[in-house]
Parts: sequence; structure tokens; C-alpha cells
Amino acid sequence: MAQESWQFGPANGTLTLHTGVTGPASRTGHRLTIEMQQWSASVGLSDGVPSDVSASIDVDSLTVVSGEGGVTPLTGPEKSIARGNALKSLNASKAPTITYDAATITATETGYRLDGTLTINGKSRPHPLDVEVTGAQRATVETVVYQREFGLKPYSMMMGALKVVDEVFVEESLELKKDYI
Repeated sequence: MAQESWQFGPANGTLTLHTGVTGPASRTGHRLTIEMQQWSASVGLSDGVPSDVSASIDVDSLTVVSGEGGVTPLTGPEKSIARGNALKSLNASKAPTITYDAATITATETGYRLDGTLTINGKSRPHPLDVEVTGAQRATVETVVYQREFGLKPYSMMMGALKVVDEVFVEESLELKKDYI
């Protein structure tokens, strides 16, 4: 049985989060696109088939890329304020790392299904991931994470008239190097 390990990070792809807004004043808020700049993933293979997957994300590497909607375009200083609010909401000072560990991996028609544990804010929850593999060049994951499931309170202002929605859409896209194939 041949064992090998593939390592991935920001040089191989992107990890992007998308937030929404709700409440009576939601048209004044921005739907944010956030990138995590520091993360790593490891895929263990047994005879060329994925056998274990783990990932780690540095919460402080959060960067606000853009904001859609709102009364005015999102400015640089507002991006900094939004970043600070997001770090507070994520409790980054006490829980600086988000992790994922797959317990089982099952082949599907379009890639793999990972059944594993997601840990955010020190709270672990089962979280399945569907990985779509496109040819031999790209792997993508799209999932939804609910902040409250991890003991997080979504950011709000104006006495709750403007709130970030509980669900956060997460996308990860990895370029598979030829030497991984």
C-alpha cells in the first residue's frame, strides 16, 4: 500500500467567505466578500485514493476584499472596520484557528464526500463537505456554515436593524498540480 501526502495552501488556491445582511435597514449594509489569506490543508493518500484530509485556517488572516450593496461603495477604512468587527464576531483573540478533520472519505460521481468535524470558536460540530474534482486540474468545495452553531453571534448594529445573516457561504478552490496527479 503506497502512502503519500499532498500539502496545499494559499499558493494553490483561494478560501473565500460571503456574508449577507438582513433587517429593516439591510439595504444600507454591505454583503461582504472575505478571503482567508493564511490556511493549509493536507490530503493523505493510500494507493492514490484520498484517505484523510485536514485543514487549518488562521482567523487573523481574514481580509475584506469587497462589499456589495449599501448606500455607498465600501471604502478602504470601512473594510478595516468590517475586518475588526468580523474578528470580534469570530472571537479571534480566544480562538485564533479554525480546523477541519475528515473522519471518512467516500468517492462520488463528481469527486469526494468528506464527513468530518469543523471546529470554530473552540466548538466542534460534524460537517460534511462535497469536493468536486474537475478533470485533473481543479478541486472545489462550496458549503454553508451557520455562525450560531459555533457559539458565534452575527454582527449587528442600529439596535438590530442591520444584521449579518447567520449563514456564511464558504468556497474553496484548489489548483491541483501536475505532480499531484
